[in-house]
Amino acid sequence: MNPGTLSRRDFAKLTAASVLAPGAVFSIGSRRTPTRGGSPRALWEGYEKAIVIDCLASPGPFNTPGATDNPLTGEMIQNVKLSGITAVNLTVSGSRLQDTFARMGYWERELQAHPDVFLKVYTVADIQRAKSSKRLGLIYGFQNATMLEGDLDNLELFYNFGVRIIQLTYNDRNLLGDGCLEPANAGLSRFGRDVVARMNELGMLVDLSHCGDRTTADAIAISSKPVAITHSGCRAVYDHPRSKRDEELRAMADKGGVIGIYMMPFLNPRGQPTSEDLIRHIEHAIRICGEDHVGIGSDLSITPHVVTPEYAERHRRFVEERRRRGIAAPREEDFMFVVDLNSPRRLELIADKLLARGHSESRVEKIVGLNWLRLFREVWKS
Repeated sequence: MNPGTLSRRDFAKLTAASVLAPGAVFSIGSRRTPTRGGSPRALWEGYEKAIVIDCLASPGPFNTPGATDNPLTGEMIQNVKLSGITAVNLTVSGSRLQDTFARMGYWERELQAHPDVFLKVYTVADIQRAKSSKRLGLIYGFQNATMLEGDLDNLELFYNFGVRIIQLTYNDRNLLGDGCLEPANAGLSRFGRDVVARMNELGMLVDLSHCGDRTTADAIAISSKPVAITHSGCRAVYDHPRSKRDEELRAMADKGGVIGIYMMPFLNPRGQPTSEDLIRHIEHAIRICGEDHVGIGSDLSITPHVVTPEYAERHRRFVEERRRRGIAAPREEDFMFVVDLNSPRRLELIADKLLARGHSESRVEKIVGLNWLRLFREVWKS
């Protein structure tokens, strides 16, 4: 999804507590989770030592209008510290060059305001520094390419300002190709092919989330480097246009890429998704791609959601506006989080659930971060 913003007062309501599934007992900041018999046990001890990367997330508001209208709140900063996340792919894009730089400016101010909490990522070494200094690494990324404004030279401009990941299209069509909601499914344009080639040269990661089937297949085929699908799901598990077909997943993996499974309502056909829905997508992706090519891209704020009447109304208006613009995907009317993973420690909870299902610690460590780290090392210049 694209990020946005609430007023400071409204978001304070949002961050006050988490929404829990019926009967759930997890509380924010807890280091324990219930067993079937009700007795608590420690979560995965390896989480504290692991490189943990959420390849689409934000320290602030996300999937709501106006994400950069207000500074980050104390609650948001505290949730970052609680999360144990090493780095996130942070969407800093607007629709045009000028408003993209305005959003980047917002995050530059937050980096300066909280140097003990955030570290800007240019290289893999910066991610490792974020881990050793217990900070959150911010990887600047785009969820569209309209801000290039048809000028290939703008890629190097953005690269020099720290952008390391660019998604080629959003749900609709742009100058590069078709998004996943475009009925024509026309694939990459000539300009889109030039953009992929130049991104390969610069060392920028090509992101194919939100892209149409042909755009996805074209970019995988022509890229000289591995590509990413930072936040998506498996269409074979639930047939949704935001998710990817097995053939594209195999092609991506064969080229060394990684898919990040999102935590959106697009994981199942009805009802707010649960961790069981998420695990089904993760395990299917492992079967199709192999354990070296699966990660997490939650598409969420690190701060949990709190559903109030105001929250529900704001979400309704958000979806209504997206429908008006023709960019709303099916099922966006449902709340956009996984109900029993609504915690800053969601990646730790995912790791624990995978371990409980018999996945090895080495596999889990790859899924929560090492696969992304390997991909960045292969694509970025340093």
